[in-house]
Amino acid sequence: MHKLAGKRVLVTAGAQGIGLAMSERFIEAGAHLAVHYHSSAEPAHALVEKARAKGLKACAIGADLTQQSEAQRLLAAVDEHLGGLDALVNNAGSLVARRSLEQVDEAFWQQVIDVNMTSCLWVTQAALPLLCRNAQSSIVNLASLAGRKGGHGGSLVYSATKGAILTWTRSLASELGGRGVRVNAVAPGLILGTSFHNTHTTDESANATIAAIPLGLAGCADDVARAVVFLASEYDGFISGATLDINGGVYAC
Repeated sequence: MHKLAGKRVLVTAGAQGIGLAMSERFIEAGAHLAVHYHSSAEPAHALVEKARAKGLKACAIGADLTQQSEAQRLLAAVDEHLGGLDALVNNAGSLVARRSLEQVDEAFWQQVIDVNMTSCLWVTQAALPLLCRNAQSSIVNLASLAGRKGGHGGSLVYSATKGAILTWTRSLASELGGRGVRVNAVAPGLILGTSFHNTHTTDESANATIAAIPLGLAGCADDVARAVVFLASEYDGFISGATLDINGGVYAC
């Protein structure tokens, strides 16, 4: 973690759930931090205060990342406040709602794709010139066990987008490696205590999932945050195109 000291990091959706845990870990590691938020303004600004109290540069920026112009505005603000970018964490995403195949219409299909994939495209595209200013830089994408296994009922579109993120990660690693940009992903399984599962997962479903996990327990947001900090840091400089599964052993691939 000490190798992140002084590095400049952007975490999208970095003020709640797993994103919040990531942001806190990057602050602990001594990184200058840009926190993107869509609706969580108050915790985002609290993170800024926490980072600045440690003598770090920090900023909180609200944006709708499904819009290219908003993503471009976000990265322009990151450059202004941090003076560049060393690591990007594409954390923004959502299940939106559980819908069966028969219930999926064009508007819902596009909404889920935009939230989980289009946002990743616009942010990464806007961030690339900043990342390429450095001899080495890093991107970490948030996939999901659902992208490996297909997800629970009603997550058809979400699972498809997270499977796409797995391939997007490998493709980016191949395309950007020659420019010194490493690209990796994490694929969390059941991570309780987040708004995602608080909203979309029943206690009955969570208990059934835990019963099938070899370790016999669910994960927490910090389990994912520690892995993301590892992948973003410099000491794993030969890891690129990889996805780290964080699921207690429930599924190996």
